[in-house]
Amino acid sequence: MPARAATAAATLPPLRGRVQAGAPLAPGTWFRVGGAAEWLVRPADLGDLLLLLRDLPEAVPLTAIGAASNLIVRDGGVPGVVVRLAPRGFGAVAVEADGVVAGAAALDTTVAEHAAAAGLAGLEFLCGIPGTIGGAVAMNAGAYGAEVKDVLDWAEVATPGGLRRLSAAELGLAYRRADGLPPRGVVVRARLRASPDAPAAIAARMAEIRAAREAAQPVRARTGGSTFKNPPGGARAWELIAAAGCRGLRRGGAQVSEKHCNFLINTGGASAADLEGLGEEVRARVRAACGVDLEWEIRRIGVPPA
Repeated sequence: MPARAATAAATLPPLRGRVQAGAPLAPGTWFRVGGAAEWLVRPADLGDLLLLLRDLPEAVPLTAIGAASNLIVRDGGVPGVVVRLAPRGFGAVAVEADGVVAGAAALDTTVAEHAAAAGLAGLEFLCGIPGTIGGAVAMNAGAYGAEVKDVLDWAEVATPGGLRRLSAAELGLAYRRADGLPPRGVVVRARLRASPDAPAAIAARMAEIRAAREAAQPVRARTGGSTFKNPPGGARAWELIAAAGCRGLRRGGAQVSEKHCNFLINTGGASAADLEGLGEEVRARVRAACGVDLEWEIRRIGVPPA
């Protein structure tokens, strides 16, 4: 065992969940690229997670991931501890009279479906967002005219100091970010507001969202959601990318989608470096052609290969 891994092992508290050294991360990401986690921890439950956060030394890096639908894991892997919450223990969904309480590992579309079945409207947009509720809160995910901050009552966040319940305002939710998320905090549960409506009307809206997504996005490819944030001022990232001549641009096994050019695709055999390098080339071309600095929306974690 490498010295760094041995050191990390010595600092991990005794956990009941699964702990894996050198765990490959690529198979669990939408892009199917990237290196291994030095340590991958799947806590058994909230108590297990709180123990990990409390006793893990600050010097050991900690990274939380969800469905990895909007994530590039770099080829050199991720140092320290990667935490991934499993549906068992963190995926429960409870419907209330005017909202839904969902665990962080619950899929966004599953939460939308639970609300629809109960005749609760306002969460339809979630069926158009790949990923989990934890990630949706952490990045204030949004689509089709709504975002999490519009419906979030509170989120429970596990921290080294214990469990905290924070409002949308306290989380500092803004465009694709949560500025108030505590350091080394992991979202574990959230309550989303909803209002009564006819189930048939809710189902129709969800069908429209799914059809629009299928028609406009490369949903059947190895992709990772929107690559860049829309810049301030009303312009859309895809319009700038198209104007810069980047539609279909390739690097290795990575390609800018022909269907929606704010999506990158692993056409087969791409590395994380191919994808990230292609994204940086797109940014450079847009800067040169349009004078706009696109900001990554896809999260990139880990280190380049040695």
